[in-house]
Amino acid sequence: MEFKRILVPAGGGGADEGAMELACRLAKKDKGDIWAVYVITVKRALPIDAEIESEIGVAEKILDHIEEIAENQDCEIETDVLQARETGPAIIDEAVERQVDVIILGVSQKKRYGQFSMGNIVPYLLKNAPCPVIVFQT
Repeated sequence: MEFKRILVPAGGGGADEGAMELACRLAKKDKGDIWAVYVITVKRALPIDAEIESEIGVAEKILDHIEEIAENQDCEIETDVLQARETGPAIIDEAVERQVDVIILGVSQKKRYGQFSMGNIVPYLLKNAPCPVIVFQT
């Protein structure tokens, strides 16, 4: 399989690094492009395009860190901050719009009620993605 168009949703966790490093390795191998996105979840009480300065600052800081990881891998990426009501559908919409070949998502191991949990976003992406999804767990 060739992965020429790669989408890496960043969440700010430690798993982002591993996901980006994997994306860079795959992109170099296939001379591909990488897009890293951070999704700001906008509450329904606010307009979807509301400027939430504190969230935008967090998003930019996370994407700056992602860019540093890519630079260390000698890899060029594009970054974008998205605003949406829900994270999963926003990532799927971005994947469709950019016609990506793969979504690489980093997740940290979480436990909920003593059991392993992937949260809501990973199962949503696995069920609805128009392309393969690689889940990189730390």
